Amino acid sequence: MDKQMLAMLVCPHCQGKLKYDRERGELKCYFDGLAYPVEDEIPVMLAEQARRMDADEKLAKTRSSAGEARDDAT
Repeated sequence: MDKQMLAMLVCPHCQGKLKYDRERGELKCYFDGLAYPVEDEIPVMLAEQARRMDADEKLAKTRSSAGEARDDAT
């Protein structure tokens, strides 16, 4: 996905930042717990098409962020 386009996109629900998950082909909003599909390099930013992330998936992001913060402190 084009980095410039990715930098401009925000969650249509909360206007928050999105993280691109290449493996799953989704743009994820961890605040709302929504994952928007990317089809043929085109993000589908419709709430009806978004997938709700489960609690473990949302927590995995929190845990990885906490690990990065700890690594930066050392």
